[in-house]
Amino acid sequence: MIYQNISNMKYRILLASLVLLTACAEKSQNDLIEQKVDDMLSQMTLEEKVGQLHQISAWGDAASMHDEVAAGRIGSILNFVDPVEINKLQRVAVEESRLGIPLLIARDVIHGYNTILPIPLGQAASFDPELVEQGARMAAVEASADGIRWTFAPMIDISRDARWGRIAESCGEDPYLASVMGVAMVRGFQGDSLNDPTAIAACAKHYAGYGAAEGGRDYNAANIPERQLRNVYLPPFEAVAKAGAQTFMSSFNEIDGVPSTANPFLLNDVLRGEWGFDGFVVTDWNSAGELMAHGVCVDKPDLVEKSINSGVDMDMMTYGFIEELPQLVEEGKVKQSVLDEAVRRVLRVKYRLGLFDNPYVDESLSDKVSLTPENLALARKAAVESVILLKNEGDVLPLGANVKSVAVVGPMAHMKYDQLGTWAFDGVSDRTVTPLEAIREIPGITVNYEPAFDSTRDKSTAGIPTAISAARRSDVVIAIVGEEAILSGEAHSLADISLKGAQNELIRQLSATGKPLVLIVMAGRPLTIGEQIEQSDAVFYSFHPGTMGGAAIADLLWGVEAPSGRTPVTFPKMVGQIPIYYNHTNTGRPFQGNETLLDDIPLKAGQTSLGCTSFYLDAGVEPLYPFGYGLTYTTFEYGEPRLSANEFSVDDTLTVETNITNTGSREATEVAQLYVRDLVGSISRPVRELKAFKRVNIKPGETVTVEFRLPISELAFYGFDYTRKVEPGEFNLWVCHDSNSGTPVSFTVK
Repeated sequence: MIYQNISNMKYRILLASLVLLTACAEKSQNDLIEQKVDDMLSQMTLEEKVGQLHQISAWGDAASMHDEVAAGRIGSILNFVDPVEINKLQRVAVEESRLGIPLLIARDVIHGYNTILPIPLGQAASFDPELVEQGARMAAVEASADGIRWTFAPMIDISRDARWGRIAESCGEDPYLASVMGVAMVRGFQGDSLNDPTAIAACAKHYAGYGAAEGGRDYNAANIPERQLRNVYLPPFEAVAKAGAQTFMSSFNEIDGVPSTANPFLLNDVLRGEWGFDGFVVTDWNSAGELMAHGVCVDKPDLVEKSINSGVDMDMMTYGFIEELPQLVEEGKVKQSVLDEAVRRVLRVKYRLGLFDNPYVDESLSDKVSLTPENLALARKAAVESVILLKNEGDVLPLGANVKSVAVVGPMAHMKYDQLGTWAFDGVSDRTVTPLEAIREIPGITVNYEPAFDSTRDKSTAGIPTAISAARRSDVVIAIVGEEAILSGEAHSLADISLKGAQNELIRQLSATGKPLVLIVMAGRPLTIGEQIEQSDAVFYSFHPGTMGGAAIADLLWGVEAPSGRTPVTFPKMVGQIPIYYNHTNTGRPFQGNETLLDDIPLKAGQTSLGCTSFYLDAGVEPLYPFGYGLTYTTFEYGEPRLSANEFSVDDTLTVETNITNTGSREATEVAQLYVRDLVGSISRPVRELKAFKRVNIKPGETVTVEFRLPISELAFYGFDYTRKVEPGEFNLWVCHDSNSGTPVSFTVK
């Protein structure tokens, strides 16, 4: 025992020494970078400094940009993906410009590069941050092989409105889930070391509040009170800032009349002052130029002055900094110190990325690292985990040996390009495996394929009869519907989020055949499909699943894999319920379970006879599906949560254990979710808040114990006095299947 204690002590001393040495090495490296930045800055002319803050989108070839790069008038180029041309430009920057400062090459690498993963909303549905990190690492390796060292991701806008097209790029409605997934993406993109040639700098966007655009209409105003901003919309950004994200992007929107690109409170006070961020801020595409459209600037000099003084460091595609900054500095409207600090931040990131030491890329590398068997396997796994089973009436799924023929119908069954989803610029659509292709590879299955439509927007019903004929000749019908990639993403907002074209009519007629109907929806947002779900026996929801989505869906249909995806956003019954999200406040008259719907109201009913609680007469109060929901091919039973104590102080850590039993006959993964509710606060608190989750694989009949450790400090919020702290009082806690299930236990914070 004495020997063991000595050994443990030696181990602890060794571990502490290693931690200290690592910290010292990092400090030494950071100090060296700061010295190099200061030395470079001291040599730069005013024009060269301004050039580092100027980002352009590539035009033509390297020769067409030669003179501007050689003169040091460009700091970053986006949308160049040819490693040969990128090397040519880097040689101009490094070998022909006066100071040899390398370019930072950027690209929107959002959910994969050549190998495309599910859209970010789909990745969030996996509730698997480790897998998300692996996917971002894969994307970084593929992109960096083409010379790209900076991506404009992750997008961590809290998204509570499915009308907003950019919900597809988000991680959903929950601050905790978005924080965890955002951090995972940052770690994947940036790798273990920024100066590794496969690391690409991450960019947290859109800072801030962009997901709260009024009416779900892109670029619209977002009116967010400061407490809500801090409690809901800023936590994911703080998390990725502290995880080392190297860049931030200012958002297009305004908050309370102040556009983010001219918001010193966001960019200087919070981002740098409160969070200690030392990377740089880039505008969104021409968002500085759009300050005039917002009506807060009169001309280009004015917008440049306001944006850089508010904390913007690099101008994307306004051409304002390069044209106006020198004169503004000379006039004293922009202090030299403000300019120098912006340049320092940009140079710091370039040094951290190792661009000064290794500016060029191996031009033969791309073919060796992209679309490899390993990458395709990872994309397939990511797609499997992203698919959500919403319904499985009568255990239609998985399909068994008795199924000899299937009708594969619907426009999304074989749309290689659209399956990739939004922001898949460099995806190789020829390598996409569609559901049709994957199902045709299954031995012993006769496939009767009839798409019925040319696209998801096709209003013609002429192709429906052939699809119905195929259904009648088959044992099972697999209808694959949804929306094309172009219907979601930036500037692709919708007022009506139901299925487009004649798809609903197709589903109605397929249901009428009496054949088992499996509905698969591929889309970039939650759609209002309650009626179509009722008409189907089983329903899979797949946020555009990427390169290997078809293979993943086939694996799930035939039970090679069990579904484990969960809804990362609340699904509305109808668009009029929006915004709808699980972590709402209670209101003074919460719904009490006594709703009287429109068709049940007696004639001449009294004005107050319906109970006077908060619900819709035509939709009730419940969503179509709550946040965190998803079925699989078995059932799970939760035991009562067991707390380590009933009373805690702010410095304590709460431990909770729960038994989960697989009560079915198949092995599957359950996503256990931990929610809390602060029952009384200085301001109204959400009815539930996600604080942790775990994916747990459980065999039939097996009972596992899931443990969560929750620091009480994580119950802090910005209250009545605008300070962040844990307020004492009583709390409820759930460990459960989704945000609308489970029985709470209580604890108290002193």
